[in-house]
Amino acid sequence: MSLPTTSHPPKHLVREYLERRARDTQPPPTPEEIRRQLGWSLLMQGDDKAGAPRS
Repeated sequence: MSLPTTSHPPKHLVREYLERRARDTQPPPTPEEIRRQLGWSLLMQGDDKAGAPRS
């Protein structure tokens, strides 16, 4: 079994996101939505469902 590979968003995108969130009056989105917006996901080797929980 191999470990999942993690893709990280570029630092400038994270900074821009945090600046937008600091000005937003709504509650923060779910962690899954934040990852989706930043393109940050777990890439499971040989798995079409990246980030999907294993059963």
